[in-house]
Amino acid sequence: MMKTTVATAALLAAIWLAATPASAQDAAAGEKSFAKCRACHQVGETAKNVIGPALNGLFGRQSGTVEGYSYSPANKNAGIPWDDASFAAYIKDPKAKMPGTKMVFAGIKNDKEITDLTAYLKQFGADGKKL
Repeated sequence: MMKTTVATAALLAAIWLAATPASAQDAAAGEKSFAKCRACHQVGETAKNVIGPALNGLFGRQSGTVEGYSYSPANKNAGIPWDDASFAAYIKDPKAKMPGTKMVFAGIKNDKEITDLTAYLKQFGADGKKL
């Protein structure tokens, strides 16, 4: 009976590990990465537009649509729906993805860092509260 229980537990653990992506998103690591963004952007319940727009509720909205922020025409007219793929392409090289953007950030080239940053930002709803 004991051997069956141990074997079943081992099998379940193996199935769980196989189903877990090797590069799972890490919101805590993403928060550290956000330090690169913090000079221009804010998130959270008290976030405001500063040099760049507040990033609350970023995923699922269109580019250039944060109320009260003065976007470049390039950003206002891009019509990019922010999702994992569009954000990753943009944050790797903002000026290449959106010529004419005001964003002067050089970009994040590391895919794992981008997925972690994505996980961190996805925690914040449009009201700035963590989901």
